[in-house]
Amino acid sequence: MSQVPAATRTLRVLRFLASQPDPVPLERIAQACDLPRSSAYHLLRAMVDEGFVTHLGEERRFGLGLAAFEVGSGYSRQAPLQRIARRAVAALADRTGESAHLAVLHGRDVLYVVEERAPGRPPLVTDVGVRLPAHLTASGRAILAGLPRPQVRALYPDAAAFTDRHGAGPQSPGALRTLLAETRQRGWATEDGEVTPGLASVAVAVVDHNGHPVAGVAVTYPSTDPPSVSAEVRRTAELITRRLGGLVVE
Repeated sequence: MSQVPAATRTLRVLRFLASQPDPVPLERIAQACDLPRSSAYHLLRAMVDEGFVTHLGEERRFGLGLAAFEVGSGYSRQAPLQRIARRAVAALADRTGESAHLAVLHGRDVLYVVEERAPGRPPLVTDVGVRLPAHLTASGRAILAGLPRPQVRALYPDAAAFTDRHGAGPQSPGALRTLLAETRQRGWATEDGEVTPGLASVAVAVVDHNGHPVAGVAVTYPSTDPPSVSAEVRRTAELITRRLGGLVVE
């Protein structure tokens, strides 16, 4: 029974951090969660050790860590999201004549949870259950562009966090920041040959009721024959967002 209050305090801190647009200082966490400062500090240190919280030392702030992202994406990977999205993704493949998919963030990877292959189109490395580096995929970039910047920094703190497939794509936090800024300005994410040479993708994020990106919808096509699909991908992402109870920004 003595462990129940500690578990309650832990969940209260996680819920508070998840509701904030940016990492926050210790004093604010302690006040919002009605905890003594010392208790809040020791609780946060334990959560940092387990990966659920990230400490940004230079800013003296705390934010959600990789383990918290994995828990959140675990919910998104389960049947409710797949059931809601499957028909919309299939319709997207039908309308564009290209293969379409839905992926969720899992640490620094995206995990593909819905895949619709268009007849006669090139084979893809993506499939349900496949994981790829988020910073190289259009789906991952669409999701990352919608996350608070400090959370992206926590995911990609230095060059060692970046993996490479074909010698293309961002290889540093600065390069990723530039790419994500371009993505936000454009309104959709792209990649060309960074996952598979000769193939390119366009993706748009699906968001929940808090405006948090929970998935990315994408269409993949041959680089030599790019169709105009960004409007259709956006339309599908907005449809799934509405079905999840998320807010679509017109």
